Amino acid sequence: MGKGKTIKHLIDKEWCKGCGICIHFCPKNVLEFDNLGKVEAVRPEDCIACKLCELRCPDLAIQIIEEPGREHEKQK
Repeated sequence: MGKGKTIKHLIDKEWCKGCGICIHFCPKNVLEFDNLGKVEAVRPEDCIACKLCELRCPDLAIQIIEEPGREHEKQK
């Protein structure tokens, strides 16, 4: 059994326009708006690294980085 991966959410607050598309597509409800109307990862431990947020962001403001670390489930 492998060591799994740690998932980091790199969100560029300058590029994020607060449209909420990434929040809508996240199957695990990891993302929410902050007090400035920008997106933040409030439950990163629930992320399954499906990258739907990254793929759907029209402004390319989100990157999902997987690094060696904790295990997480892969969406099938």
